Amino acid sequence: MFVLNCKGRPLVVDKPLVMGVINITPDSFYPGSRRSGVDNVLRMAEQMLNEGADIIDIGGQSTRPGSELLSADEELNRILSSLEAIHKNFPDSFISIDTFHSKVAGIAVEAGACIVNDISGGNMDENMTSVVAALKVPFVLMHMQGVPQTMQINPHYENVVQEIFDFFRQKITSIHHTGVKDVIIDPGFGFGKTIRHNFELLQHLQVFQKLNCPVMAGLSRKSFVYKTLRMGSEQALTGTIVMNTIALMNGADILRVHDVKEAVQTVRLFQSYIQK
Repeated sequence: MFVLNCKGRPLVVDKPLVMGVINITPDSFYPGSRRSGVDNVLRMAEQMLNEGADIIDIGGQSTRPGSELLSADEELNRILSSLEAIHKNFPDSFISIDTFHSKVAGIAVEAGACIVNDISGGNMDENMTSVVAALKVPFVLMHMQGVPQTMQINPHYENVVQEIFDFFRQKITSIHHTGVKDVIIDPGFGFGKTIRHNFELLQHLQVFQKLNCPVMAGLSRKSFVYKTLRMGSEQALTGTIVMNTIALMNGADILRVHDVKEAVQTVRLFQSYIQK
């Protein structure tokens, strides 16, 4: 069990949690996750919370392969009013801000977010981890080889599981030294990995439990799922459910998903299966 300090509020991870994704961008890889306008975002957040989401993850920056990066101000312009509306209407909800800009992280946490989710693990903004430490919120440390523009151009590892494990071990130590207390690790499925790399990481996901941090799996409708099934992201829900089930069986603590209802049901069945 883990207890994460979210601006003074405990987020207890004593069973697998579900993080629902809302992309306030026209450029996200999965069209079904895209929302624009405060009312539309608010309706989606309400639906996710009603379906059992433990965390709502808000992002204004598309990070699909080859995506164009936004400035911090452009990102804030996209997400801030919607984030404020969610916090106002659902003050007890746990909101994660998906950003690699420390400026966005700081302003978003002031507006109601209580988790910072950084695809770059602090590598794209040198101030990120010190800002997160000052904010006193958990930090989602994700692994990515390269940057979104280049990450899927021939990604290479000698041993993908070992190299990412070593990355986390070193990075967790340096992050703790900056004052960040709570770290969630995310192997970064689809971020600088081939299809084979993703399956190897999923197969050995339990290895990352040795780092004594909650493990998050972001498998939802990823390209390695729908390409394996020879279909598009819109048809990849069944594949996502299968991948999430395997992730839970291999030790995932948090599922980051586009389809909350199905993920919550998957967790419920998994919990019933493992009960002794």
